[in-house]
Amino acid sequence: MTRKGSAADPVAELLAAIPVLAGRAATPKDRERFARYLALLLEWNRVHDLTSHKQPREVVRGLFLDSLLFLPQLPPRPLRLLDIGSGAGIPGLPLHLLDPDIRVALLEARRKRVSFLATVRRELRLDGVEVLEGRAEQVLAERPDLKGGFDAVTARGVTPSTGFVLVCLDYVRVGGRVIVSGPPAPPKSGPLPHPSGRWVKGSFPIPELNRWFFVVERET
Repeated sequence: MTRKGSAADPVAELLAAIPVLAGRAATPKDRERFARYLALLLEWNRVHDLTSHKQPREVVRGLFLDSLLFLPQLPPRPLRLLDIGSGAGIPGLPLHLLDPDIRVALLEARRKRVSFLATVRRELRLDGVEVLEGRAEQVLAERPDLKGGFDAVTARGVTPSTGFVLVCLDYVRVGGRVIVSGPPAPPKSGPLPHPSGRWVKGSFPIPELNRWFFVVERET
């Protein structure tokens, strides 16, 4: 994968990765949408501190490309995905932008980040994206219709504790999948957060892009 032009065009590295990650060529629409998302994120980040990544290339590599490591862990498309603790829309927005057959609900508890997500949805006219405000347990109590309503749940940068995994499982249908990623380091030895789950390593042809996922399917 070439990195030529990535300094002048921050999304060039991402566009070059799309054939590898998605099995299709990048399109002008990909460039337009990711560039607009990037511009909005950088603009809001100057005031609201959405992410520690401050430079365009850092955002593209550390957030956008990192989000796409979730792709191989997802069920077949089309699917409905819930992204818990979405923050700046990671990983849910990059996944939807790359594949509109992944309809996404972005769940975030912090008001400023919810406002940012709503702005991105509006500015990019993302009809396949819904923004939910609140904590996962609270939202499920207020919206019982969401119970078992998703094919997959994602969460990034979260320690997959037993309690957290059980909350995630409440949102997925039978046969659905919970995918939780923590730091890009091997999991510590010890009992699994859920007995039917497994650790899976996601990687990409950039050495520093690798991440461990805890994946569990809802059986009943």
